[in-house]
Amino acid sequence: MKEYKDVMSKPDSIVPLGRGSLIQHGKQNDRIYLMKLAEEDVTLVFNEISRLLALYDYSKVFCKVPAPVAPLFLAKGYMLEGYIPAFYNGKTGAFFLSKFLKAERLSRLPKSQLETLYEVQQTPLKEKQFILNSAYTVRKLNQKDIPQITALYAETFESYPFPIDNPDYIADTMADHVQYFGAFNKGELAALASSEVDPEAMNAEMTDFATCKAHAGHHLSCLLLEMMEYEMQRQGITTLYTIARLESIAMNKTFVRFGFNYVGTLLNNTNIAGKIESMNLYYKHV
Repeated sequence: MKEYKDVMSKPDSIVPLGRGSLIQHGKQNDRIYLMKLAEEDVTLVFNEISRLLALYDYSKVFCKVPAPVAPLFLAKGYMLEGYIPAFYNGKTGAFFLSKFLKAERLSRLPKSQLETLYEVQQTPLKEKQFILNSAYTVRKLNQKDIPQITALYAETFESYPFPIDNPDYIADTMADHVQYFGAFNKGELAALASSEVDPEAMNAEMTDFATCKAHAGHHLSCLLLEMMEYEMQRQGITTLYTIARLESIAMNKTFVRFGFNYVGTLLNNTNIAGKIESMNLYYKHV
């Protein structure tokens, strides 16, 4: 897997394994993230996780796995942090499982933020009804937009789990499995987001939302999400999901307003905006 230089900080490595499994690991997030698991690779993956823990002493292992193999992870002491039904091909569920190797990573509970999240879930929100401000246009992004994409990401995030401020990374992912969408004002990229698509499994992650401070308050994230949802449906995707920052109440409200279901919180999971934060898991079948 290609390594990318990152302005924010040294990004974690992404390593392919076996017959289609994918692991991310590194000190930026101080974790191992099993991003994708081919069921026939289970033994290989367990061995690789043990090897990486022995080498780097990470404080968390976070895994996204098909439901049939979840018992093998639970038997090894992993705890359930979230579950999405019909995640793979509209049939098989996905378990989001974690193991905390150091007590302090599990003990730092964001209690007040979790209480606020509860209030968000309990408060009725108006249905999504957004009229595009005539000053903005929304469209799918292409290679010509990469300089503006990386500039906005670098401006928005002090740190991020992937090197989204690197032009080569954006170009490679855009050519592969990630579709980027942006809102423009007079030719300037005002906001963007991406859909990380797994066409074989028929799911897509709605992620990497960023809005220029000068253009805040115009519901641009909502407009982008509306377009992304339409595009994913058109392409035959059946499950949308997101891993949203617990601290970003506005973003959580956006997904709730769009009918996404909250299904768990990933505690102290991701290095974003300069520190390790907890993340909320949402999904929607379309």
